[in-house]
Amino acid sequence: MGISERREREKIERKRAILECAKELILSQGVERVSMEEIARKAELSKATVYLYFSGKEILLNEICEESARNFLENFKPFLETGLAGITALKYFWRGYVKMFGNSDEMVLIFQVRNFLNSWLSVVSPEEQSQSQYVNAILDTMKTIIDQCKSEGLFDPKLDSDMATRLLLSMFSVIMENAARFPAQLRKSPAIIEEMTKAFQIIIRGFAREGIDRSSLDITGV
Repeated sequence: MGISERREREKIERKRAILECAKELILSQGVERVSMEEIARKAELSKATVYLYFSGKEILLNEICEESARNFLENFKPFLETGLAGITALKYFWRGYVKMFGNSDEMVLIFQVRNFLNSWLSVVSPEEQSQSQYVNAILDTMKTIIDQCKSEGLFDPKLDSDMATRLLLSMFSVIMENAARFPAQLRKSPAIIEEMTKAFQIIIRGFAREGIDRSSLDITGV
């Protein structure tokens, strides 16, 4: 390996180390309390070196979100690509969400950072959606499922799919903001999972087409 290749690999590894240190600090302290100086200290680098890779805290946080969102969505792509019916895809989406909720840090990172960068927003806005690739990716996944449910006659055909997806993401965001305050092992609490499921189920049934048997929109089983 030549000198230039080795230097490039070292840069990639150093950038990766900075991101991993930032993630650890966010998960242990909360995103608000993490500073670039603390990240540099944990990565055993100078603050100036960290700024060579990330010009500011928001830039670093956005990169964390992009990566976490990609990992998050990888769990659902196979289901969306197999042509599952809308309600079945929705059930898989929810089952995957609950599984990752207790066993992965990706959602905590996504929503903690999103809430920090957009603390003035209670609902994901079209402006945030247009400016954020990671929000777009998650919303596109949700919107695909909602559109399927509309085309199958389960959801109200007049339902605004864009607004519905933003509403669901906002619900997830609030849940994760609250759950992030608990140690990881407590996120698996049956009481928390049940509360999440009830809230999600209420919203989904609110999307239903008039006259439909709402029991057909039960998302707890696959």
